[in-house]
Amino acid sequence: MKISKEQVAENRKLILDAAARMFRERGFEGVTVADVMKAAGLTHGAFYGHFTSKDDLLAQAFAHTLAPYSGPDAPAIDFAAFADGYLSNKHRDNPGIGCLFSTLAQEATRASDAARTTMTESARSQIENFSRSMVGETDVDRRQAAVGNWAAMIGAVTLSRVLNDPVLSGQVLADVKAWLERSNAVEK
Repeated sequence: MKISKEQVAENRKLILDAAARMFRERGFEGVTVADVMKAAGLTHGAFYGHFTSKDDLLAQAFAHTLAPYSGPDAPAIDFAAFADGYLSNKHRDNPGIGCLFSTLAQEATRASDAARTTMTESARSQIENFSRSMVGETDVDRRQAAVGNWAAMIGAVTLSRVLNDPVLSGQVLADVKAWLERSNAVEK
């Protein structure tokens, strides 16, 4: 039985959504192709109609997840509002729907060139987008503020996830949020 192009596209989206969520929750090595296909509600055999390998799936899952935030058509980001949501307990406690950079950055350093290129291009686009809402006298000042503030946020979420003391974990997020507000790095 042949399936429609629309169904093929829908199946691909199901696979990419499941893979992206599972990779963020369990890491690349903690997820098998069979796990992804089961979560997508598809058979293992259907995988190779969409992807050449697990590495290909990883690269394409990254691209699928990062696409709305990358490129010239990416929506403008209100950095202050973004920081508020990013430095939240909800983001910390739900890595499966969170930022790839705070969940998979370390693993991505050992990923394929395609996956790393996807993350690099997304980071470049995010920095450019964040720079638009930073305070600074020059483009260089605003870019440095974007990089520094985003890096601080990624580090804060990563550190808060490592800590097994919920009070300290929440305090790390709150302290970085307060530091961002105090540093006057973003327009309010």
